[in-house]
Amino acid sequence: MNDTIRLDPSDNVETALRALEAGESGATTPIPRGHKLAVRDIAKGEAVLKYAQIIGWASQDIPAGAHVHTDNLEFRNISHDYDFGTNLREVPEPALRDTFRGYRRANGKVGTRNFIAILTSVNCSATAARKIAAYFTEEKLAAYPNVDGVVAFVHGTGCGMASNGEGFETLQRVMWGYARNPNVGGVLMAGLGCEANQIDWLIEAFGLTPGPLFQTMNIQDVGGLRKTVEAGIAKVEAMLPLVNAFERSECPVSELMVGLQCGGSDAWSGITANPALGYASDLLVQQGGTSVLAETPEIYGAEHLLTRRAINEKVGTKLVDLISWWEDYTARNNGSMDNNPSPGNKKGGLTTILEKSLGAAAKGGTSPLTGVYKYAEPVTARGFVFMDSPGYDPASVTGQIASGCNLIAFTTGRGSAFGAKPSPSIKIATNSEMYGRLTEDMDVNAGSILTEGKSVEDVGREIYELLLRVASGEQSKSEAQGLGDYEFVPWQIGAVM
Repeated sequence: MNDTIRLDPSDNVETALRALEAGESGATTPIPRGHKLAVRDIAKGEAVLKYAQIIGWASQDIPAGAHVHTDNLEFRNISHDYDFGTNLREVPEPALRDTFRGYRRANGKVGTRNFIAILTSVNCSATAARKIAAYFTEEKLAAYPNVDGVVAFVHGTGCGMASNGEGFETLQRVMWGYARNPNVGGVLMAGLGCEANQIDWLIEAFGLTPGPLFQTMNIQDVGGLRKTVEAGIAKVEAMLPLVNAFERSECPVSELMVGLQCGGSDAWSGITANPALGYASDLLVQQGGTSVLAETPEIYGAEHLLTRRAINEKVGTKLVDLISWWEDYTARNNGSMDNNPSPGNKKGGLTTILEKSLGAAAKGGTSPLTGVYKYAEPVTARGFVFMDSPGYDPASVTGQIASGCNLIAFTTGRGSAFGAKPSPSIKIATNSEMYGRLTEDMDVNAGSILTEGKSVEDVGREIYELLLRVASGEQSKSEAQGLGDYEFVPWQIGAVM
């Protein structure tokens, strides 16, 4: 195996497949594993290319063989001349229609899990929700084998905020989206009573209908915390036999909506796991299913590649408008779009947000971009779509689940421990070294593309088939370890007052 890899002939950097000492494989300085070295002299101010795209500019002269990283590669805001629909790939018809075993709901949607959700309108009711959920132990739920659990989704806001506008609307979309997610069979919504985020307003705004499987209550009306916990337990106990009555049946893969995520990314993310997940996304789209890419700051510098796949200019322009919003948002808060790569990302070989984004966008495969959505907005288009969100994984996944995702596929290079109820998450390791250390947490080793000679297509097929098994009830490794109770993190936009 070669010691370095160049991803495109036009690139002026290569990636070290192992740690190199000066004098090895053209390196003139030590190059950590996964980091970049210059393949020729790069003049100060010259663009540095990887994936045949700009990942930054040389902040000083860089001699051939030198380490290219934060001390000699700088970020600049970039502007693209956007093309729309110029790279549309026809989605082929599959030879066979695949199925999975899911829970068919009354509205026609299909769940991969069957939870009872306790949703809070405000932080003030979080303790009540946690106490209600904690009552329903595995022993108490043993009589209801079709119920995956009773879960409290609590958050730190809901009051001290404007009762209208972007931040308020975003929180309400999240709450409504979790209540309507097909992985939820029953809902109990708990509030305090005097908060800005009134439950009655939510019911009116989104046309929710209280009934046996959708219950509400406020601490102030019920008579205090203890009485609220007792009343909540009684309401859930009444729901349990009704939710348990849902049974799995054969359903088409077109009913799957998969959130595409990456966290703890490294240099291998854009070489192994993300392209493999992109191939799995294409397989899902061929079956009529939906894949949802998110994390808007983490497509910055790669969005022009997505607009070329937009089915029309309207869809492409919505994506460009999101990029403009984020540039303004970071500027207003005295930040930079390049703030996104974390110390762990940089230790793993990534230098700028441009480099990170080009690898992250690979999760979206090659299918046409059929829709662009607000954070937590219901996804109605099938195929490959984009949802606006921060790059912070829990906040991003919260939005995807609220948008309707009933599965999450999560790639990681550094080793993110993550799960997100009610939608099961599979973890895809970018490199074999990390997979070996975190075997209990990782479901798929995409590092085998480099260490075992597997193809991106082979691993992509492995991911796709695992998604179908997990959708049918097989536990992912994050589920088996009980992850997912604390990853509900609605994106908080706007002032806290």
